[in-house]
Amino acid sequence: MKRRKTYSLVAASAAVALVLSACTSGGDEEETTTSGDDTTTSEDEGTDEGSGPGGTVAFTTGADEYAGYNGVLSSTYSTGNSVINDRLGVGFGYFNATGEWQNGTDLGSYEMISEEPLTVEYTINEEAVYQGGTSITCEDYYMDWVSQNPQWILDAQAEAGNTNDAGEGAPLFDRVSGPATYALAVPAGPECEPGDQSFTIEYNAPNPDWELVVSGALPSHVMAEKVGLSKEELFQAFKDEDFEVAQQVAEEWNNWYSETPGELPPIEETPSYGPFTYMEDGWQPGEYITLVPNPDWWGEAPGVEEFIFRFIAPEGQNQALQNEDVNVIEPQANQDALDALEAMDNVTVLSGSTLIWEHIDYNWAEGSVFSDANGGLELRQAFAYCVPRQDIVDRLVKPLDEDTIVMNAREYFPTDEDYDAVVEAAYDGSYDEVNIERAQELVAESGVENPTVRLGYAAPNQRRADTVALIQSSCAEAGITVEDIGASDFFAPGGGLDTGNYDAALFAWSGSGQVVSGRNIYHTDGQQNWHGWSNETVDAEWDKILGSLDPEAWLESKTIIEEELWNDLFGLPLYAHPGIAAHTTGLQNVERNVTQTGVVWNAEEWTW
Repeated sequence: MKRRKTYSLVAASAAVALVLSACTSGGDEEETTTSGDDTTTSEDEGTDEGSGPGGTVAFTTGADEYAGYNGVLSSTYSTGNSVINDRLGVGFGYFNATGEWQNGTDLGSYEMISEEPLTVEYTINEEAVYQGGTSITCEDYYMDWVSQNPQWILDAQAEAGNTNDAGEGAPLFDRVSGPATYALAVPAGPECEPGDQSFTIEYNAPNPDWELVVSGALPSHVMAEKVGLSKEELFQAFKDEDFEVAQQVAEEWNNWYSETPGELPPIEETPSYGPFTYMEDGWQPGEYITLVPNPDWWGEAPGVEEFIFRFIAPEGQNQALQNEDVNVIEPQANQDALDALEAMDNVTVLSGSTLIWEHIDYNWAEGSVFSDANGGLELRQAFAYCVPRQDIVDRLVKPLDEDTIVMNAREYFPTDEDYDAVVEAAYDGSYDEVNIERAQELVAESGVENPTVRLGYAAPNQRRADTVALIQSSCAEAGITVEDIGASDFFAPGGGLDTGNYDAALFAWSGSGQVVSGRNIYHTDGQQNWHGWSNETVDAEWDKILGSLDPEAWLESKTIIEEELWNDLFGLPLYAHPGIAAHTTGLQNVERNVTQTGVVWNAEEWTW
């Protein structure tokens, strides 16, 4: 039985996604291959709904232990945790399989009612309830806003002597996203009355990513009960800017997770507002956590009776799928993984493009051979001329996806409508082909004798190790020694990136469809500008983007940004990652998603 496609769940934090790096969205239709039978799509001729192995499906995102219900804490926000929590909650929108944002879910929808000032009205489905029957209302969204540390909380924190390094009031609630994203951008918070199932928010400035800011809301009635108030009384205390109450709530909110793996708080303290909920005694530390249908879910019932999330390291996932310990996996796409999956019986393999892209970023900081005080632009250019980008794509990526090309932009993907025009305007093609002679000349001009480039990445990673090996071989001809400093802790605190002990970093960013996420990377003050780069023109263009709701203005500014990134040689884009997923044949409605949400985006529809 084929189930109606409804939506992907995006729980607690589309707003949190704004702190992550990404590029504009795009995507192709995925290609599907199979092995073990004649199946040609993921909507197989399977058994009737609810049959199969006990109406159970199992999935894994990796070996990391589940961290708990409140997934927007700085200590609990992760891809693995979100995959589970997204089954327990629902937002107002979602990214579909090709990376396009969709407005409207079973929770409700929203509408921009004014551009100046930017004002958005949200309407909650009147049937929407938390598990146990408490209606989802505007009070819940007011608490969600307060948990992002509005100005009155920061001021009270400063007065109490709780400050950050800059001497300003420190956040009270341990939210992974900073106050600027929502709490400070919407000074009055959600405007509504107690019990309303609609609310309005008004921004103090244009916000290109306004559709992503408000998502699901954790239940305020749980926090109210914790501090001895009713839901309505807590709402009024927040409206009155009662700092004492806020402190009490923050103490509870910051600990609204599972400190001891395997132990869940009572369901009254962790109620679902999505299609699944926790199964009693369903968490085995280090092994799995099991979800079951939420009895108070007002939407379409999920397609299976139990959804098991197993904690399995990447190297064991193929075997787990073959053994049917799991039914769906999404491993890193490489030839070995694809060959192994295609050789399995009773396994369907899905492949196609993603919004994850590989790149090499230069270290501009003092001490790097590429800094302006050392080899400067000349050595950055020399390295760019000897990196065999086309060879890397041809050898390591095209066997997985023959349509992969060398990327020449960062804010646009090859699958985006504006990609070709942006590249034509911003980049002259200088580094499309290896030019050893020119690289040698530039090494001499740089004044650095026998330069060594320390190229780091998160190891072990076979494709990146192979990438570095190809670069080593090519750049050696130009007189540049490339040292492979890949390490398991390269991106960890105290690792190579953190300490600046590298000259270039090889890694990937995940796309999420946001307009301004690149500002975190390429602005002088960006939270993820790890490499010490600064460009006044780029800073000004990001400021223009932040102040506009006009897509044409975004395109104009981003084209200038791309040109400056090439002129300075911030780094080298390489390619968009191919993606693969695999599932037990007979499991229906499994579909890849090109965004960081991944294959689990529509898991509520999976059925046998």
